[in-house]
Amino acid sequence: MKKLKIVVLFGGASSEHEVSLQSAASVLRNLDPEKYEALSVGITKDGRWYRYTGPVTDIPTGMWEHHPGNLPCAFCPGSGRRGLVVFEESRCCDTPVDAVFPVLHGRNGEDGTVQGLLELTGLPYVGCGVLGSAVCMDKVTANRVLDAAGIPRCAWDFMEAWQRPQLDSIAARLGETLGWPIFVKPANAGSSVGVSKAANAAALSAAVDLALRHDSRVVFERFVRGQEVECAVRGNDAPASTLPGEILASDEFYTYEDKYVSGTSRVLIPARLSPQKLEEVRAMAVRAYRALACQGLARVDFFVEAGSGQVLVNEVNTLPGFTSISMYPKLMLAAGETYSGLLDSLIALALERKGASDG
Repeated sequence: MKKLKIVVLFGGASSEHEVSLQSAASVLRNLDPEKYEALSVGITKDGRWYRYTGPVTDIPTGMWEHHPGNLPCAFCPGSGRRGLVVFEESRCCDTPVDAVFPVLHGRNGEDGTVQGLLELTGLPYVGCGVLGSAVCMDKVTANRVLDAAGIPRCAWDFMEAWQRPQLDSIAARLGETLGWPIFVKPANAGSSVGVSKAANAAALSAAVDLALRHDSRVVFERFVRGQEVECAVRGNDAPASTLPGEILASDEFYTYEDKYVSGTSRVLIPARLSPQKLEEVRAMAVRAYRALACQGLARVDFFVEAGSGQVLVNEVNTLPGFTSISMYPKLMLAAGETYSGLLDSLIALALERKGASDG
């Protein structure tokens, strides 16, 4: 059987660069070597692309950037080169590629930019397309789409950077409409980067300034007391969701440290919900996935409010973490999948989507 050549993209000019390194190392360790020839391509924080041929163990530490064998590389849309172009000292070498797995989190990787580049090259790629990636990455746009589709989510509001001098009046409005405490988030960031919980108007100022360091728009969300649950959704035209798992955060909320560093949060699969509520969450995950034009895969995060039991969408992550402690692979493994089998299916969905678009 002919091996498929899969480019695994990692790193990127994003605040989630380090998470991408961990995720990519997990993917590379679990791609079946009998089925695939993995080609590692790392992107530095300042945007330089390198064909990396060193050990996988040097990727999570960031040492891959200093490997002496690194060579500049690129995808070249419109050049007639359908694959990876590696720039050696005196020549360009074309490497045919069957598909790309962009294991990139956050801006310049999960927001439709790399997806647009790959569309122009004509190469199949794992995950959501340009529209789904861009819409889900921007929480303001995603919230508006969910509201228009009638999919319940917690009450929210937003501001833009130019409104910073008006923060006192904005805080007064938020206190009336959302109440305190309020979650404050950059509109375009993930992995809980730049997220704060503001207990009152006085704390809001620092929370907004932190969020503005990551994006020019800030999202405000009503605090929901209840369970935080997540579903792994997979598929193109016929997406299906796992049963939800429940996050038991070790911190005040599910922070970046909790997700990728300490690993001290606990996960319960399935979540502590009635069978009927589990199915309600599962069905709503597919509704949100379809409404936001997702394809391939996404993780859909929810709150189940204490008392009322109302299910509220929190956000949709189009390239969720693939680290050893990440929720998406944990949910799939709990559903009976293997890590290697999961990667097989995601690559197959990428090839299926490309075949359908060519047809």
